[in-house]
Amino acid sequence: MPDMLDASREASAQAPRANAAGRLLAVLDAFGPRNRALSLSEISRRSGLSLSTAHRLVHELVSWGALERDPNGCYSIGVRLLELAALAPRGLDLREAAFPCLDELHHRTRGNVHLGVRDGMHVVYVEAIRACATHPTNGKAGDRWPMHATGTGLVLLAYSDREFQEEALRRPLERYTPLTITDPAQLRRKLAQVRQCGYAVAVGQITLPDLVVAVPVHDPFGSVAAAISVVVEAARARPQALAKMLTDASVEITRRLAAQSGPSGPGAGQRRVGFTPVAAAMRTRVSAPA
Repeated sequence: MPDMLDASREASAQAPRANAAGRLLAVLDAFGPRNRALSLSEISRRSGLSLSTAHRLVHELVSWGALERDPNGCYSIGVRLLELAALAPRGLDLREAAFPCLDELHHRTRGNVHLGVRDGMHVVYVEAIRACATHPTNGKAGDRWPMHATGTGLVLLAYSDREFQEEALRRPLERYTPLTITDPAQLRRKLAQVRQCGYAVAVGQITLPDLVVAVPVHDPFGSVAAAISVVVEAARARPQALAKMLTDASVEITRRLAAQSGPSGPGAGQRRVGFTPVAAAMRTRVSAPA
């Protein structure tokens, strides 16, 4: 599936870039999960820019540190962008709060564990731990996946506002296996089930042998900030047990996020409208899906 996402990325890059910023972003957008290292000619082709323009912009990005050049003359994303990404509220702070909980989940379930956030109509993994011995998947940190076909995406879509959901459902829903939900009416029912149960269960949406269970992660004020999931072989899966472990991990991540903010952090002493104590709300009984 990353190949399909890269194809979509390349197609969108062919649109005319009207200004300097757009052309610069087109160079960065040429890179993807299956295109981590590119030659200058590949960058030119994938960005839709002339070779001379691509050469000039790549030189500027290398000088700034956004791109790096290897001994073979290929370019990859540079460390300077990682430094900027660390400033994102949903970036490294979230990963630092979540990683001990994700690591424990990984060891307890022997599954593939993901932490995802919403970015437009996709879910982006900001952390991923692969199962080494049992059933490894190819999901990696930084991967971008369609929301309708992943556990974390279903959770994030289910807890989004209705207008956003309808916009997502109006778009083409790609089918990756015979089990992928592509019918908008069926997907609406699935999202309602996720909201009712508090977790998502999906079988064979991306690869047929897999079952994924996912739950939301709330920020300290009660809003859904991310989603976490465990992917295991469907044959050995116990969805309710996994949902309980994920819910406990989610509560702990929320607690750690609150501790990171501290009493002197932004918005200290303030309470958002509609806030409910997250730990109390999420430790209620996990209900079975209908």
